[in-house]
Amino acid sequence: MIALNANQIAQATGGRLTSTVDETQTVTSADTDSRNLVQDSLFIARRGETTDGHNFIGSARQSGARLILAERETTDAQGNIDPAVIVEDSTTAMGDLARYLVEQIRQHSETTVIGITGSVGKTSTKDALATLLATQGPTVAPQGSYNGEVGMPLTIFTAALETRYLIVEMGADRVGNIAELTNIVRPDISVVLTVGTAHAASFGSVENIAQTKGEIVEALPTGGIAVLNADDTQVTTMHNRVPVGASTMWFSAASTAPERPRVVYAADATTTENESPYFTLQYRAEDATEAEQRGFDTTAKLIGEHHTTNVLAAATAALAAGLELEAISKLLPEVGPSSAHRMARTDRSDGITILDDAYNANPESMRAGLKTLTMLGRNTGRRTWAVLGPMLELGAQHAKEHIQLGEVVVRLNIDQLVVVGAEARALYTGAINEGSWGDEVDYVLSNDEAFDLLAERARPGDIIFVKGSNGTRLWELADTLTSQDLVSHKESRK
Repeated sequence: MIALNANQIAQATGGRLTSTVDETQTVTSADTDSRNLVQDSLFIARRGETTDGHNFIGSARQSGARLILAERETTDAQGNIDPAVIVEDSTTAMGDLARYLVEQIRQHSETTVIGITGSVGKTSTKDALATLLATQGPTVAPQGSYNGEVGMPLTIFTAALETRYLIVEMGADRVGNIAELTNIVRPDISVVLTVGTAHAASFGSVENIAQTKGEIVEALPTGGIAVLNADDTQVTTMHNRVPVGASTMWFSAASTAPERPRVVYAADATTTENESPYFTLQYRAEDATEAEQRGFDTTAKLIGEHHTTNVLAAATAALAAGLELEAISKLLPEVGPSSAHRMARTDRSDGITILDDAYNANPESMRAGLKTLTMLGRNTGRRTWAVLGPMLELGAQHAKEHIQLGEVVVRLNIDQLVVVGAEARALYTGAINEGSWGDEVDYVLSNDEAFDLLAERARPGDIIFVKGSNGTRLWELADTLTSQDLVSHKESRK
């Protein structure tokens, strides 16, 4: 983080200093987790759903916090007031501080800010774009899936004054969320991937989701660029929301470019034997060169046909940021999964392959992952397992979506289905009703039960795909599957 003193933080957040603050004290990093702090940190004490950061101020100071951003005064064990900036709301103050830092970076450097939103693919697109832009200058991108009112500021806190490209993810769970985030960091380039059913429970309708996602293009300045998915009808209408003075670039996974100006698309798109995207990267626009119109053959280390769209989105954003298309095509083969639990492949020494896509799940991403599993099994002749947990935040559509997903598993001819967790029971029911029975489908209540079942029945050559919503913690099962010996576990249970 840019070094800031206590007065600067108070000014940025509208807070007041406690009497114990050394106004010249400088902090060089900030975090909401006391376990992550280093020397000369700012500890942000915020109230979460289950914990109150104010209870950890003591341990934060022991870990190196020199200043606290808090909502009330606290004291140490000796009764001394902790040195703090007192604000009305710590989360709001995080956004205020992030806005101040972005302003400082823009004043110091020629910085391009790129915002990415969408119901599916934000993190994969962000990772791919960061790989491309990092070859051109200092690039900051979120860890994992930092994309909300807390995660986005935490990303900004890691940026230095010399940052050339600042990439932020913007997630939302209600109308107006993304407008609030764009008010913190005004993007120069806004990328919209898809509009799906994620968070349908809190939004109320897909139309409300689309309304919220489109807030990211409404924030563009004069000269800004909206990068929109030409294959998603909900996204294409956002073109009408791009402000006067800003422009639009399109991307499309269709083999033939849609009739739109300035479109990057994947001609002759297919996948390799390992299900990595492979296509000819082409650009059609008035300013496109002959070589760009002919295109450049390229691939990526990502797994799954659906990643063609994410790679194209990253390529289009990079083109909008000033990279040449040919250079982008040469860099894409180095793009692979860099955030945990996103279609990460582990080939175990016992011959079993784990496909860990367990960070999160919604109906669209579940279907894409299952299709990839099917194709991998078909290409290699290996037995396939789908180990699936619940999809959360679907509201009234919860049972329907899980039943339909169970039907999809059967129709894709996936060999084995293991449904994990009581909230996913309808998925099991859907598979049974569609025609799976006996040893083809199992239902267990916990990760431990699922691991025991796999240890008993998985065999060398199997491909095990693991996916569920983050809140179900199915990623812990994926971690266990990639790190523990199934054979030894099986023997120990005899």
